Amino acid sequence: MKFLLYVLVFCLVGCYQLERNCKDYKTGRFYSEVTINGNMYKSEFTRTEDLQVEVYDNHKDSSSVRWVNDCEVVFKTINPKNMAEQKDIHLKILTTTDSSYTFEYSYVGETKKQKGVAYRLD
Repeated sequence: MKFLLYVLVFCLVGCYQLERNCKDYKTGRFYSEVTINGNMYKSEFTRTEDLQVEVYDNHKDSSSVRWVNDCEVVFKTINPKNMAEQKDIHLKILTTTDSSYTFEYSYVGETKKQKGVAYRLD
């Protein structure tokens, strides 16, 4: 009897999938929050099919946008001012809701990832 209960619970848990409507977040105006080393960083950005303009701490940054698939994108800074800005950033949307998405990102080729949340503004 316990065996059947375990099988039932396993089936129910195994069938559960997190929602990912990534296409809903390819373009628009967003606000994001990322915590790095205990510090919260906030920014606002606008994304079109091929460009993202981000405002962070009164600094504007523009990146080209290349979608790998519906849930993964690579950003390349258009006018990098230092070596760090020359590195491309890979972002993967992990989950979505009706007004936000959770993501992880890293420099292309690096394994250390950070997580954040972006909220739709429009």
